Amino acid sequence: MTAPAAELQKAIHAALAGDATLVSQLGEARVYDHAPPDAAFPYVTFGRTSVYDWSTGTESGTEQLLTLHVWSKGRGKKEAHALMDAISSRLNDAALALDGHHLVNLRLEFSEVLFDDDQSVHHGLLRFRAVTEPDA
Repeated sequence: MTAPAAELQKAIHAALAGDATLVSQLGEARVYDHAPPDAAFPYVTFGRTSVYDWSTGTESGTEQLLTLHVWSKGRGKKEAHALMDAISSRLNDAALALDGHHLVNLRLEFSEVLFDDDQSVHHGLLRFRAVTEPDA
C-alpha cells in the first residue's frame, strides 16, 4: 500500500490538471511537484505536506496539511486570486479517489497572496487539510 500523502498528491494533481477552467487560466496544465527552471508563468506547485496520526482506538487514519503554491507574473494580484479561486473551487470538499485509502474530507484552511520582490512574482499560498483512512 502506498502512503496516503503520495496518493492524495497524485489525486490532487490529476484533479487540477484535468480541470478545464484552471487549465484555461494557466494556458496549459502547468501543475508541478517541482517546477522546471524554464516553466512559463503562471503555474502551480506542490509545497510542504505534513502528515499526522489521526487514528482512534478502533480506526486508523491520517490528517494531512498540504500547501499549494500559485506563481504569477500578472500585473497586480488579480491573476493569482483567480487561479486560487479555481483551485479552491475544484478541491474544497472534493471526492477524490485514492488508491488504498479513502478521503474522508478535504477542506481549504488558509490562503494568502503576497509579492516576492526577489523574483518579481505574485506568490499565492493555499493550505488544505485532508483526513484519510485506509481502505478496509
